[in-house]
Amino acid sequence: MSALMQIVSVIAPCRNERRYIEAFCDCVRAQELPEHWTLQLVIADGLSDDGTREVLEHLSVVDPRILCIDNPKRIVSTGLNCALKQSTGSVIVRMDIHTAYAPDYVAQCIALLAETGADNVGGPWRAQADDGANPMQMAVAAAFQSRWVAGGALSRNVDYNGWADTVYLGCWPRSTFERIGGFDEMLVRNQDDEHNLRLVRSGGRVWQSSRIRCTYHPRGSLRQVFRQYLQYGYWKPFVIRKHGQPASPRHLVPAAFVVLCLLLALAAITGAPVWLLVGCLSIYVAAVGVMTMGVAGDLGGNIRAIVRVPAVIASYHIGYGLGSLMGWWDLMCYGEGRVQFTTLTR
Repeated sequence: MSALMQIVSVIAPCRNERRYIEAFCDCVRAQELPEHWTLQLVIADGLSDDGTREVLEHLSVVDPRILCIDNPKRIVSTGLNCALKQSTGSVIVRMDIHTAYAPDYVAQCIALLAETGADNVGGPWRAQADDGANPMQMAVAAAFQSRWVAGGALSRNVDYNGWADTVYLGCWPRSTFERIGGFDEMLVRNQDDEHNLRLVRSGGRVWQSSRIRCTYHPRGSLRQVFRQYLQYGYWKPFVIRKHGQPASPRHLVPAAFVVLCLLLALAAITGAPVWLLVGCLSIYVAAVGVMTMGVAGDLGGNIRAIVRVPAVIASYHIGYGLGSLMGWWDLMCYGEGRVQFTTLTR
């Protein structure tokens, strides 16, 4: 290898991804790199038992750039740290198995690190249903992209270019991890948000660019979506406790809404006017209706998908809110998370 050659390491955790893993590896291997750069792919497998590991072992023989390692704890944060330790690149790019990447994804990450001087760069979180997707996944993808449903999160704005508090996935100089450490292994979810919050609070900077293009394929059932956001909400209080502040005030709104509804329901049971609860719910239903109209245009008149959007939005909000309350309860009573919330929802 030339003395001028540099290595970029792609790290990715996985577990039971037999359906997607080969296409993911092919996508990474096909990345168009800048001159004098070579690629390493480190996949931390969470003890898959569906044939994923066998595929990875075969691919690592065919292409020595692929390294498959064990992730015994089976969660994303430990997988990322295991892969990070085994990586050798001066630049680290995180990837997700369920995301499709532009051919120049890695090249743009490397270029933007140099152009901005940021400690982490990434693109927007763009959701798209699979080819031939069912109406529910189409509804999930459309609602996911709405800035109103997401509370105005910059990471969902596909046109935004500038400094941000967090980005989807991420790309870092290795020096960033040497300075602030790896991912918090106490967190099953939100480990990326926590890492970015820790980075920003230490004086680092995060840059989001529309040039870094990828497409996330969301879950295709309402039950999976609800469980996913229940977990997102559940682990957020653990991030807040660690840093003494939420990453953004919007993370508190769903829990506040659920608390308000519960208090009004309790008040109604004990004799308070029922119209207070009905009024609160009516306002929320109306808001969900407005949000649904806002995303309906992205569904191309597909009525079967459009009628599912309200349930998806409610799952986002109520799942996150209930999860947050459960997380606060366990944090105050036990100081740690429940075992059942350590199982990923895919």
